Amino acid sequence: MLMNKKVIIISAPSGSGKTTIINRLLQSGLPLAFSISACTRPMREGEVNGKDYYFLSSDAFRKYIQEDAFVEWEEVYEGSFYGTLRSEPERIWSKGLYVLFDVDVVGGMNIKKVFKDQALSVFIMPPSIEELRKRLEKRGTDTREVIDKRIQKATREINFSERFDHIVVNDNLETAINKVAGLIKNFLEIQ
Repeated sequence: MLMNKKVIIISAPSGSGKTTIINRLLQSGLPLAFSISACTRPMREGEVNGKDYYFLSSDAFRKYIQEDAFVEWEEVYEGSFYGTLRSEPERIWSKGLYVLFDVDVVGGMNIKKVFKDQALSVFIMPPSIEELRKRLEKRGTDTREVIDKRIQKATREINFSERFDHIVVNDNLETAINKVAGLIKNFLEIQ
């Protein structure tokens, strides 16, 4: 059991490289564990319930909201809910690890409000909106309409980046990973 229950929050617009950075951090040997978010969106190919997300029906999600079972939650897109169950940080801390959150910008700011000084919040900034659009198109997972919505949302999210403890521009993946790892080590007071 950890003496100090610290959490790491990584937020970024979709397509900024956040998931890649987080996966590398989890493989780096740092004492971190991924906080699995709950969501109502359909499972994508290759995703596993209880590993990538807790996939819930809208009714189940709303029931959890009524029961105050979330640290934070939001309706990211109309009818599409995401949130962090209160049981997640406790599950991770009980293993002697620190919580690593992969959340959108609003979720990141909400988690920071809950955990205050026990949270390190890092915003992963894309090099530019144009580069972000290229990355989203290269993924091949979304329609042009969805990509346009993600770009609009990214533009709004970037306006909140100053509310995070640190901003790391991901114009070079290895450099960005090293910067984020260094910030985490300093925050957790790890050599």
